[in-house]
Amino acid sequence: MNQSKESRRTFLKKSAIASVAASQFSAVAPSNAYQANERIRIGIIGPGRRGFGSHVKSLVKLRNEKGVNLDITAINDVYSVHRDQAVDYIKKQTKQAPKTYADYRDLLNDKEIDAVCIATPDHWHAKQVLDSLKAGKHIYCEKPMTHHISEAMDVVDAWKKSGLVVQVGVQSTSMPIWNEVRALVNEGKLGKIVQFQAESFRNSLGGMSRHNVITKEMTPKTVDWKRWLGVEEGLAPDLPFDRATFGQWRCYWPFGYGMYSDLFVHRVTAMLKATGLMYPGRVVGGGGIFLEYDDREVTDVASIIADFHEGVQGLVSSTMISSAVPIRHLIRGHHGTIVFDKDVFGKKQAYEFIPERPQVTLNSKLKKEEVISQRVPDQTLLHFENFIDAIKAGDPAMVNNSPELGAAAVMLVNLAVLSYRNGKVFQVDEKTKQIQDGDQSWAANWEKMSKERSKPRHVAGWKAGDKGSILIPPKYQKLAGPWIDGKPPENT
Repeated sequence: MNQSKESRRTFLKKSAIASVAASQFSAVAPSNAYQANERIRIGIIGPGRRGFGSHVKSLVKLRNEKGVNLDITAINDVYSVHRDQAVDYIKKQTKQAPKTYADYRDLLNDKEIDAVCIATPDHWHAKQVLDSLKAGKHIYCEKPMTHHISEAMDVVDAWKKSGLVVQVGVQSTSMPIWNEVRALVNEGKLGKIVQFQAESFRNSLGGMSRHNVITKEMTPKTVDWKRWLGVEEGLAPDLPFDRATFGQWRCYWPFGYGMYSDLFVHRVTAMLKATGLMYPGRVVGGGGIFLEYDDREVTDVASIIADFHEGVQGLVSSTMISSAVPIRHLIRGHHGTIVFDKDVFGKKQAYEFIPERPQVTLNSKLKKEEVISQRVPDQTLLHFENFIDAIKAGDPAMVNNSPELGAAAVMLVNLAVLSYRNGKVFQVDEKTKQIQDGDQSWAANWEKMSKERSKPRHVAGWKAGDKGSILIPPKYQKLAGPWIDGKPPENT
């Protein structure tokens, strides 16, 4: 790496630290941090495909290979095959046998457990997070944080009062690249930003989410079906047992929102972190089932247009075809654009800054440049490590994906789902976060600002004043305007 890239990386790291400190939501900190030699005892709720492959294995790796003081002391799953698999693995890797619970509430009543990891289907997240907070447990919860918007706001309120650590499981938020780009945005390198775009294109023979394997072992004898549905809790209707519903629940609205809540939450959360945006102001969602007619309810093509009160638009679009030719992840500004590497979430965590022409920027020194971010080989492992570090420090603000960031992502994608399913546009009040049907007020506000020649709005953390956000009108614009008493505007 050349010296300019090295110096830029050093600057970005310093700027990112300041940016994160300023942007993190502040919760009430617990009175006591963990001592250096004090072990954190963790319970796993839902060690299935994600819960076992990422949660259990990452925690064991932190314990065995990095010497982190933690133990996995309890397992809960309504599916006996997953429960037994997790127990056997933990016993083999740690020489310790975790307790098992059929009901997660019994696990939460275990006073010896300090923290829980939740990897259940989406429709259970909110209840289990809220119950865990009431039980005084620190929480790592898979994304999306909740299934509904109202639940997300309830979680934020409860978290703020708890003083507990809650990490939402968008593992890419632990990549330094988002804070690095956020620093560039805040210093005005791009000028006023007006748009971001993101994607999550995939393709397969079997269709989205059908890659989740269903087996003959999945039967009413091995699955506590009523408990999985959450019928008594009012979380889902009482349905006949179906292996596809159980194992491929993301294809059905009561349990997940397909690519909206699975794939888009990853991309949206990263872009919110990179830009400093949070809750949207206006959202519309489109799409449909255009190819995958296999009994699914969720779309196989989806797009979101989200407009923000800060004067930024977010575009998120994907199809379950054409994975070889996706759209690019980028952030557009008046003076330049950040274009993320095609593999930004993979091995090459890099981006390009592409400046606009000097006639616009009035700066001939701005040059196209590539920046290689600090590479994170295992985002999931780092995300769990961040969670454990926050617990040990007794600092809920240390997490890389806070509940408020989680709630903002839930609101954005869920409004898109509601828009698609109900044929509506939704608006969000900037102060109260109340949601209402779209009306003419959104467009009228921007038109009013234009007529009043207002200054542009900016994202939280903007430090560049008017840099790249004020237009310089051509001289002939003095000829514009109404004629008063027969006199041209240049003479009035």
